[in-house]
Amino acid sequence: MSQQIAILGTGANGSCTAADLTRAGHNIHLIDQWPEHVETMRTDGLNILMPNDELNVAVDAYHICDLASMTFKYDIVFLFTKAYDTRWACELIKPHLKEDGLLVGIQNGMTIDDIIDILGVERTLGCVVELSSEIFTPGIVQRNTPPEKTWFGIGGIKGSQEDREKEIAELLKNVGKVSISEDIISAKWMKLVINTMCLGPMALTGLTAAEALKVPGMRNVLLRVGAEALKVGQMMGYKIEPIFGLSKSDIKDTNRLLETLLDKLHSDIGPAARDCVLQDHLKGRMSEVDNINGLVIERGEDLGITTPANLVISQITNRIREGELLPRQETFETAKKLIEDLN
Repeated sequence: MSQQIAILGTGANGSCTAADLTRAGHNIHLIDQWPEHVETMRTDGLNILMPNDELNVAVDAYHICDLASMTFKYDIVFLFTKAYDTRWACELIKPHLKEDGLLVGIQNGMTIDDIIDILGVERTLGCVVELSSEIFTPGIVQRNTPPEKTWFGIGGIKGSQEDREKEIAELLKNVGKVSISEDIISAKWMKLVINTMCLGPMALTGLTAAEALKVPGMRNVLLRVGAEALKVGQMMGYKIEPIFGLSKSDIKDTNRLLETLLDKLHSDIGPAARDCVLQDHLKGRMSEVDNINGLVIERGEDLGITTPANLVISQITNRIREGELLPRQETFETAKKLIEDLN
């Protein structure tokens, strides 16, 4: 009997993963809270537009309310919701996950503790992802990183689920490259460090990632923000772990760690990518900056470490959310000036 697998949260990245797993012959349920997206997937399938290919995949899509009438339980759930939706999503799916089932949180931010708190460590697997995509129209996803440039890092927590890491890795190999991490918590913080740099700050410009990197002073701002996040993580005891498919030798004894990770990411996502925070700005919805830069600020305060550059990014982002500012280059210039004045 084949495993029953759910993708909970079929936004851009969730849709890409669901399409690839469905094409590979797995029994996948796509569960989402966007009604028009679900209805379009039911009638027209999922359309995945990649740099050199286009896919149309017939999928099994469900409204989130359909869970109330489902009587069976899932073997595996891949969670793709925003970080701030983690707790309610885990409570929602908990009755529908088998006692020996597994939830893999493929999300930004440090969501593992929330998942463990609700589902237990024995049903939790950590994951770090490099997958750039966007969705603005129901049923149509622009995938900037095709499978050969997509990467997942997975790992059990405190030695749990070592027997299932290979099982999940085999599934995700249908979507991209996969590594098994020796320290998935540290790996997730490394991804958070890069997210502090590449999401909030670059989204202030309203430009694609490639365009934003060319803005004068951008790299200096990114490195200042990332250095604060890296310092906080190291003070918390997190190790420097390779991500994005890099090896330990790629990051060992380098004084260009942040630059190495930044350059690897942007070489993979390509010139057309718009980061998820910019997409949220354009959609008028809340971003994950409070779960990323905001978390650095909170943990820094707990440790007595100041993180003023991250605070600037968080404050300016919230002003966009409140409608006081627009994502454009002038907004970034405001943030840059504030950060330069910190010196």
